[in-house]
Amino acid sequence: MKKFFKIISILFLTSFFSTHGFTEEEKLKIGLLVPMTGDDKNLGDLIIKSTRMALEDINTNKVEIFPKDTNSNPKKTFESALEFKDMGIKIVIGPIFYNSLNYLEELKDITFISLTNKTIDLPENVVSSGINSTSQLNAIKKFIKLNEIKKTIFLTPQLDYKIEIKKSIVESKIKIFKHFLYDVEPTKLTKQIEKITNYKRRKQNLADEVKRVENSDLIDKEKQLEKLKKKYTIGNVNFDSVIISDFDESLKSVITSFLYTDVSPKKKYIITFNQWFDKSLLKEKTIQPIYYPSINKQNLKNFEKKFSQKFNENPNHLALLSYDLVGLVYYLSLKNEIQNLDKIFKKKSSFKGKIGIFDIQNNKINHRLNFYQIQNEKIKEIF
Repeated sequence: MKKFFKIISILFLTSFFSTHGFTEEEKLKIGLLVPMTGDDKNLGDLIIKSTRMALEDINTNKVEIFPKDTNSNPKKTFESALEFKDMGIKIVIGPIFYNSLNYLEELKDITFISLTNKTIDLPENVVSSGINSTSQLNAIKKFIKLNEIKKTIFLTPQLDYKIEIKKSIVESKIKIFKHFLYDVEPTKLTKQIEKITNYKRRKQNLADEVKRVENSDLIDKEKQLEKLKKKYTIGNVNFDSVIISDFDESLKSVITSFLYTDVSPKKKYIITFNQWFDKSLLKEKTIQPIYYPSINKQNLKNFEKKFSQKFNENPNHLALLSYDLVGLVYYLSLKNEIQNLDKIFKKKSSFKGKIGIFDIQNNKINHRLNFYQIQNEKIKEIF
């Protein structure tokens, strides 16, 4: 085969590892950079616990994980990373946040698997492992193809991640009709959506039709006028679906603006980015159905159950990602010399964990995501 393509499930890692022993000198040391102090301390604590759980599931004494504090601060992150260098550690899971990467390029002998989902301007020794926009657009692209959607518009807020979105549109090769950047300020947003949907023209079409019927000699004039009174606009919009790269209340505002301009989710596909199964969206029946990519819901649910039973608290998706990264690093270390792991992340390969399948290449991890629909206050898996 011209291309190496290997998938191994973390569910089978225990039996696999038991047949591939390390000598004491080859013991794998993994650094872990997370906030152990400061405002994000609780997040760091969840990640530490998830990596501990991963070690127990792998069931080997040939791996050690060494947590160190970032305080969500670039300088503190660098100081902790320097300590890893003194310890001879070559591979580190973390840090979590993009702004914590600032000084890490100076430590060229260490590979950092960051949990960030940003992929632009990363240091050469940093691997992005978060659920990035390219992964999400690849799943959306599949959904569009399955439903034979012909014309899609793309909406992105005027925020710092718009550059990342533009790059991912190119990388995913998704076909879009037009890409709009919008202002998140509600009044300006509504005016922009009115323009995108040609709302004023469609509203005028209705007024013109009402006037025409009123001035006509039609036998069923009253009946037609009664029908027209139930309409808000006349005329279709020039798209079949809309992708909205937004979240939380801002996302709800955008969809509500479409409703205001008489564009219903029941008639046009409303597709968003990964919402992490946001329960608040279930209650918003007027803006349903909504479609979005995400990690496997059942896998997350199973992980949450196991984690909560063990630690008596609920984990988040970053805890699940951290759990899988421990298995990924261990698997790669069995197949390659630990000092060569930096090169492995540049080659094309794949790995299957609880979060799903990781596709690794060029210091970036893409995820093969599932796809979900929210409708009638329920979440349904599409694929």
